[in-house]
This record gives sequence, C-alpha cells and structure tokens, in this order.
Amino acid sequence: MKALIVYVSVEHGNTEKVAKAMAEAIGAETRKAEDFDPNTISEYDVIGFGSGIFHGKFHPALLQLVDDLPQLKARAFIISTGGKGDQKQHPQLKERLQSKRLDVLEGFSCKAWDTYGPFKLTGGINKGRPNEEDLKKAREFAEALPRS
Repeated sequence: MKALIVYVSVEHGNTEKVAKAMAEAIGAETRKAEDFDPNTISEYDVIGFGSGIFHGKFHPALLQLVDDLPQLKARAFIISTGGKGDQKQHPQLKERLQSKRLDVLEGFSCKAWDTYGPFKLTGGINKGRPNEEDLKKAREFAEALPRS
C-alpha cells in the first residue's frame, strides 16, 4: 500500500503531529497542502486529508486542495484536530472527497491545543494536546486502515 497524508497545520502544529505519527506507523509520506502537487495523487492507494478545525470548518486551503483534485479511484481517510476533538465536521470534507470518486474510509479526530478567540486570554484549552495518548491512538487508527 502506497500511502500519503496531506495536511494543513498552522496554529500550534497539532495536525502535523498527528499526521506524522500516523505516517510513521504505516510508512506513509506526508505533505503540507501548500507543497502538494495534485497531479501526483494517482500514485497513491490511500490518502489522508487533515487539518485543524477553524470556525467549525476544515482549513480553507485543505478544502481548496480537495476541490482542485482530479477524479480518481483511491481510498481516503480524514484527520481533524481541534478544541472539541469530535468528528462533527467530517461530513463536509467527506462529501467533497466522495465527489472526486474517493472511497472514504474512517476518520480520526482528537482534542488539540486551541487558542481561538476568548480562549487566548486564558492560554487556551487542551494545552499539551495532542499528547502521547492521542498520538498512540492516531498510530493505532492508521495501523487499522485496510491494506488492500
């Protein structure tokens, strides 16, 4: 299985930590969205797409990257990090990925250090996250992805 994880990680490096932990677990390549060439996507069997959640949405750069993808046959999974650490926003990205004919597998989300808005005044929430336990869960998630 040739795997790639494309991500946007701008505030505290939360999503990058998760993406790199997953990549290490399964031998995947990682690319920041701004460094990714969409024309190379057909080289991969499975692709992870991830970002932090901003104002209830995935980062605009990740959404634009997905919109710019060609139609293709591959499997995909979703990664998100944020103050809540839930998958409430995953359907918005899943629909976009499916519109590109990607078979969307599971998704992974974890709490992450968030200093948005009023949280900044108190040093943020979830400081120290993702932590080692979160990264362990990320690796386990990646290792459980279908291999064929």
